[in-house]
Amino acid sequence: MKRMDGNTVGVESGETLLFSDFEDGGDMWSGTGERERRQRIIFSTPFKSPPTVQASLALWDVDAATVMRGDLISENIAEEGFDLVFKTWGDTRFARARVAWLAIGPLPREDDWDLY
Repeated sequence: MKRMDGNTVGVESGETLLFSDFEDGGDMWSGTGERERRQRIIFSTPFKSPPTVQASLALWDVDAATVMRGDLISENIAEEGFDLVFKTWGDTRFARARVAWLAIGPLPREDDWDLY
């Protein structure tokens, strides 16, 4: 559990279209085997330390003729941002995916001292 001083907590959220591969025959739609899409998200204001990040699929458009396989994770979480990573495998055909995310963490205060 993260403990934060109540007057310095920051919350930022957003949505991003991670890919839309059905329009141009991209590999999430036309490929097979292991595939991955990654997008760096930059916060509007850096946190004091790496925040807690929650990500979820806000839109998923998948071919119904194949098994639906997907893995959505947040990686490389830092004060300035994080990576959204979506993976699929086998014969799954993802046309597009939009991801919603939420970051909660401590913010720096004006009277914080940086001794180093």
